[in-house]
Amino acid sequence: MPNIFPDPITNLPQADIPLNGIQAYLSQSTGHQIVFMDFSEDVELPEHNHAGQWGIVVNGKIDLFIAGVKHTFSKGDSYYIPEGVNHAAKIYAGYADVTFFNQENRYKVK
Repeated sequence: MPNIFPDPITNLPQADIPLNGIQAYLSQSTGHQIVFMDFSEDVELPEHNHAGQWGIVVNGKIDLFIAGVKHTFSKGDSYYIPEGVNHAAKIYAGYADVTFFNQENRYKVK
């Protein structure tokens, strides 16, 4: 599957995210991170929480369970998960997004 993101994104450092079937590119700043994620396999994320997260779906579909409520997002949709709110996800192969994390240390460089 060709990469959905252009060279300026894929030339960023890869993010160390311990999931199968993910390519993730990290834009690091003081106080936050922006991660460009592309999934080639289905992934289920268990319930967890962290600092605030906003994302926009570039391709595919994701089911987000935010505070126990299921929301389905697809290409062009955006979502927001406030700080400390429990959430889980079912990510489908072909999903890609751009995610802003309101913390500078969510992920490390691979």
